[in-house]
Amino acid sequence: MLKFLLAVDGSEHAVRAIEAVAQMARAGAPLAVVLLNVRGLPLLYGDLPAASLDEIEAAQRKSQDRLLADAEALALGCGLQVLAKERSVGQAAQQIVAAATEHAVDQIVMGTHGRGATGSLLLGSVALRVVHLATQPVLLVK
Repeated sequence: MLKFLLAVDGSEHAVRAIEAVAQMARAGAPLAVVLLNVRGLPLLYGDLPAASLDEIEAAQRKSQDRLLADAEALALGCGLQVLAKERSVGQAAQQIVAAATEHAVDQIVMGTHGRGATGSLLLGSVALRVVHLATQPVLLVK
């Protein structure tokens, strides 16, 4: 059985990545997936009281859980076996590669916004960083 890490962010690109893996599964290869959502570190919370910080953190965790539940429902509906759902906080590329290594996946699959080389240069690209950091093959779905 092949094991894939699917990085999901709730975007249409992530949906297409799930559907691409499901298409491979329908072709006959037994597949299982690990779903991962990475939330970036907060830039600045300012001088908020501790109670407000806790509320913000709880809301962000709830949002990640909802996103992962939606991705799981889609994956299961496409006939994929979901081995795990994880939420993480930090720099997305590093967290994706670390989770792929931790789960010993055969391949990382993620959607890309398809901005091209110029867009990646100006805006940076999580997908590009994952390709450079990962030791596993990376499938980018546009």
